[in-house]
Amino acid sequence: MKQTAIFPGRYVQAEGALAELGEEVARLGKAALLIAGGTAGRSIVPRHAGAWGGQLAVSAEAFGGECCDEEIERLTAIARERACDCIVGMGGGKVIDTAKAVAHAAGAPVAIVPTIASTDAPTSAVSVIYTKEGTFSRYLFLPRNPDLVLVDLRVIAEAPVRFLVAGMGDALATWFEAESCRRAYAPNQCGGTATLAACNLARLCYDTILEYGTAAKAACEENAVTPALSHVVEANTLLSGLGFESGGLAAPHSIHNGLTVLPGAHDYYHGEKVALGVLAGLLLTDRPVALIREVYEFCEAVGLPTTLAEIGIGDVGDGSLRRVAEAACAEGETIHHEPCPIAPQAVVAALKTADRFGRERQAARDTT
Repeated sequence: MKQTAIFPGRYVQAEGALAELGEEVARLGKAALLIAGGTAGRSIVPRHAGAWGGQLAVSAEAFGGECCDEEIERLTAIARERACDCIVGMGGGKVIDTAKAVAHAAGAPVAIVPTIASTDAPTSAVSVIYTKEGTFSRYLFLPRNPDLVLVDLRVIAEAPVRFLVAGMGDALATWFEAESCRRAYAPNQCGGTATLAACNLARLCYDTILEYGTAAKAACEENAVTPALSHVVEANTLLSGLGFESGGLAAPHSIHNGLTVLPGAHDYYHGEKVALGVLAGLLLTDRPVALIREVYEFCEAVGLPTTLAEIGIGDVGDGSLRRVAEAACAEGETIHHEPCPIAPQAVVAALKTADRFGRERQAARDTT
């Protein structure tokens, strides 16, 4: 049995870390194509560019809005035309995944600068590719992890709190999926089974968000950098990234991928849909009732969805849920890493039951 684990080259997290971007990226190259998301292009790049100029030539390009093949090809051509020898991705998850794919296509190192802590994309060697319309297409597995991940806590604290909460939804899946893979001897994302380090990092991710999640949310609501915020940003970004990649994926992310077939869910963030996938996955795999209750209580406390309506599909019928389930159970999906057989009808039943539990809990709170 081969055990494998992979990690980013360097991780930097601090309040004010952006001041060090020029120095850090200069380790990788001298001419960077900076792929900038909306907030990065409007405010972060103009505010900090002067601090990078002495060490690094930076050519900024606005992200087109979707991590799809067409956008990757466009940006790769720009990197080549401008003779850029490294790529910097600054923004949210789709900007980050695009930057990683562009760096791979261009044969260049990549630095990742997340402006929100909404996914575990920054540290991983995988890009999630969508169609131009936003439907999940495939995973692009890259030969190496990012060379640098730089997280400025001040930037994260000033971002909308919904992003931080969505990141906790993505992080919430990490331990459950790694544990499923461990029990089933299923492969992780890097070609082997999980190491002890990966399993324990995945568990630490879960414990961290449960302990500090509500305090981190409160800090972000006040645009304040606190120890709790720092812990949750690390969990959302580093612990979840290492845990999912070297631990493995299972039902929650497959259910997320299935949910993307419904246009009503497109306006909701990755981690919000993953959180609902966690709840359905716990029911699907017959986890203890006390654990299911703990996860519902956490989601309610931080504001993660617990019903289909909270991800825009509260009025869907069984036919639409069947489409979700069939996509989630497609050949090659990680739902088949679970230690029990999974069929589409079981996924439909789990989604309907998770939604029913969520609605009943909401009704009980509304009457107290």
